[in-house]
Amino acid sequence: MASILQTTVLTCCSLTSSKRVINAAIHLPQLPNISLPPTKIQTNRKQQLDHQPLILEKNNSQILHDEPKQQYSNSTVQLYAVLEAVLDRVEMHQNIGEQRNNWNTLLLNSINMITLTATTMSGVAAVTSGEGAPLLALKLSSALLFSAATGLLLIMNKIQPSQLTEEQRNATRLFKQLQTQIQTTIAIGNPSEEDVKSAMEKVLALDKAYPLPLLGAMLEKFPAKFEPATWWPTKKGKTQSKKMGKMKNGWSEELEMEMREVFEVIKRKDGEEYERLGNIALKINKSLAVAGPLLTGIAAIGSTFIGNGSSLAAFVPLMAGSLAAAVNTFEHGGQVGMVFEMYRTSGGFFKLLETSIESTLSEKDLAKRENGELFEMKMALKLGRSISNLRELASKSASYRMEGVGEIDEFASKIF
Repeated sequence: MASILQTTVLTCCSLTSSKRVINAAIHLPQLPNISLPPTKIQTNRKQQLDHQPLILEKNNSQILHDEPKQQYSNSTVQLYAVLEAVLDRVEMHQNIGEQRNNWNTLLLNSINMITLTATTMSGVAAVTSGEGAPLLALKLSSALLFSAATGLLLIMNKIQPSQLTEEQRNATRLFKQLQTQIQTTIAIGNPSEEDVKSAMEKVLALDKAYPLPLLGAMLEKFPAKFEPATWWPTKKGKTQSKKMGKMKNGWSEELEMEMREVFEVIKRKDGEEYERLGNIALKINKSLAVAGPLLTGIAAIGSTFIGNGSSLAAFVPLMAGSLAAAVNTFEHGGQVGMVFEMYRTSGGFFKLLETSIESTLSEKDLAKRENGELFEMKMALKLGRSISNLRELASKSASYRMEGVGEIDEFASKIF
């Protein structure tokens, strides 16, 4: 306890002695305010800070609104314009193809219903006794219905809706193929004016081969002779005739001989076969197109003689009407016109391959030809073969000709 009291007394004494310290102040003279000019570093820093928001805003504006545009060549821009036209034609042919397919279904069902209704009325009139108003009404109604069916059949057989539908399908497929070719040309880069000209010629050739309107421009549905479809532009001008020299650009003498043999096989086997099938389909379609309206016309005339006391007068409209319905169903339900158009397009496909090989081999300047290895690969794919299989076909054709055996027993294409 005594120690605690001693410590407290000492602390109080020390505090009292500290208060006795003499307070002295040193008064310095007041210096004048001198403003020094800012240094160059400070000035630049201040300007950067002051203008930083403006610079950032300007940079953001340039990034958002003033991005540099990629420059395209004039040929590229023109190819894009052709591509837009091709896409529009694809859409048009698709829509019109669906419309004409509906025509085929609706006209077929309507004509068959009219024909069968008229045949039924002829049968009812044949068993109706007497010569009163009911018999006359049945006879006139039957004759009118048969006449209407005859007129509709003449129109339907003239335009061949199933064949029109197949034309639009083929046009859509070929325009899509052209679309892919143009896109590939643009993707490779640096298209030339020749590429633009070639694309436009292909578009116009397709427009001519597969016209959209019915009046005036419609293709002849019953030509005198089967002709393959032609949807590619014809080459004008003569090829060069200078000597080739050493083979290059992927071409060799063996490859040229291979392409010539493939050309012969396509021409003598595939082309002739599809020409034969196309002529058969054309003859069948012509016969059915004449038979249908002829039978309904006979039925219309025969129905007016019902009730004259002759059993033959009642038999004719019944048989003719029934046969007309069967013929119409076989022609348009079986789409014989579509089959003919399919053979016509297939014949055109082989004709295009022949033209492609012939025009390529006739070009003596190898630098202007398509690369030989690429051309061989494309030809093999178009025929549904591998490259080795295509070479086997060419060697087989050459051996058949050298041995004098005759034509090769194999078709070039494995697709059609």
